[in-house]
Amino acid sequence: MQDKELKSGSEKPAKLRLAIQKSGRLYDDSIRLLKECGIDISNGVNKLKTEASNFPIELYFLRDDDIPQYVEDGVADIGFVGENVVYEKKKKVIVGEKLGFGKCRLCIAIRKGETYTGPTFLDKTRIATSYPVLVEAFLQKNQITAEIHEISGSVEIAPGIGLADSICDLVSSGSTLFMNGLKEVETILESQCVLIQNRNLSEEQIQILNRLIFRIQSVKKAKNNKYILLNAPNNNLEKIISLLPGMKSPTVLPLAQEGWSSVHSVLKENEFWDIIEQLKESGAEGILVIPIEKMIV
Repeated sequence: MQDKELKSGSEKPAKLRLAIQKSGRLYDDSIRLLKECGIDISNGVNKLKTEASNFPIELYFLRDDDIPQYVEDGVADIGFVGENVVYEKKKKVIVGEKLGFGKCRLCIAIRKGETYTGPTFLDKTRIATSYPVLVEAFLQKNQITAEIHEISGSVEIAPGIGLADSICDLVSSGSTLFMNGLKEVETILESQCVLIQNRNLSEEQIQILNRLIFRIQSVKKAKNNKYILLNAPNNNLEKIISLLPGMKSPTVLPLAQEGWSSVHSVLKENEFWDIIEQLKESGAEGILVIPIEKMIV
């Protein structure tokens, strides 16, 4: 009995192994998100692995293309990686929380001077891409026969050097396509960074993961909302309140000046400017807008 107790007491506490991109566009945002979640990460120069000091999580810094494989194999328990990589690699992982950064789209692009007539325009043509699996799925869905040239990097130059008639590549602003005489004509996939997980996590690891997801969701909600304070004339208070639903309802406090109240609420970022204009038209004054660090609902 004593030996069993000693063995149990020596077991290491559960932790999550998280794989993130070791460099590139997703690295900075991944580290920033973890820090916004209150997780203290010490990531020294050229380190391939590190551990949080205040949360049961260990970080692996990997090539983004390798992350789905590592998570499927259980070398890492979870990963932050672009949806485009997940679906291109077709690994057996669970795709979970969308993280709200690394947004881009996988698009078909053709020469500027050409007239796109729909997916059949691509029939019997050559398409250059770094995403042959996703392109093939698009072609099959539209019953198109085309020749796929798989290349890595500088896909946008393929039509200009005669390698292909069109390309399929990731697009953010579209400026690279423009500089190479191309235009977007078809979007295959809207992509952003997502959290993926191994299918065989232990109960303890799932509990840790749920804690992490709770923090991530709180940070995301805060970014998508603004805290607003304003002074409202009481004779138009009901109309102003109707514009500010808040999480439940606005907070209304009387001001020292008779006939006025202070109204506190939360606005969604994408509704912000339209509502502000309506508030001013309804007589609201002294409008203050404050960013929210965390939002727990």
